[in-house]
Amino acid sequence: MKTLLLLALAIFGLANAAPAPAFREDPQIAALFEQAGVRGTFVVLDPASNTLTGHDAARASTRFIPASTFKIPHSLIALDTGAVTGVDEVFFRYAGQPAFLPSWKQDMNLRQAISTSNVLAYQELARRIGLPAEQKQLRRLGYGNASTGKDLERFWLDGALRISAIEQTRFLAHLAQGSLPYPAAYQAAVRDISRLESGDGWVLYGKTGWATSSKPGTGWFVGWVERDGRVYPFALNMDITSADELPRRIELARASLQALGILGN
Repeated sequence: MKTLLLLALAIFGLANAAPAPAFREDPQIAALFEQAGVRGTFVVLDPASNTLTGHDAARASTRFIPASTFKIPHSLIALDTGAVTGVDEVFFRYAGQPAFLPSWKQDMNLRQAISTSNVLAYQELARRIGLPAEQKQLRRLGYGNASTGKDLERFWLDGALRISAIEQTRFLAHLAQGSLPYPAAYQAAVRDISRLESGDGWVLYGKTGWATSSKPGTGWFVGWVERDGRVYPFALNMDITSADELPRRIELARASLQALGILGN
């Protein structure tokens, strides 16, 4: 118990400030994972009350490769370093290189690159930013273990970078509230390109990810919900053994948010 408390304190950078957030295991969410036959975790942070609610606190504190969820902070880093001048600047020029998805085979701006999850485009950004600046920016953000290792183009895909679900919610809480140590305009731009959908009284922001370097792989869906003037950052990660299981990332996260009354149907 003491070890978990110290880990939570370290994650939230509150060892000399406020108490670590309490983690409440929610039986409804546990039942959703059990019914789906999924091994994973889900956590949502209520920044107003500094509380965490979800499933599997131990896994929520465990760091995994962020994969394409890193495109959210990477977009902010690209803007701050001047790798792009804005989210609508066409910076990626497709030159016939092998592409995992047909949608990547075109010139793109940052808005398009994040919506299509274009790895090639973000690797171009990484080359423009450079390894020393990437490392400096990760430390500035306090993002997970803040480590790039030596592989500039793959550190977030199968390299050194790791982050936990709880740490994801901390980062997203700051971004959603505009309280990161970055210009407000850059944070607003990243929020804008991370918006997914809206309903009656709520707006959903987020990004999926799929790390395939380990067996099983790790599927992610992270983001936040704005509802009634409040933000609810969340993160889900789960074991993935085949591409057929990828839709469960969003399905389980949505179901969990709905069970908590945060997201509408």
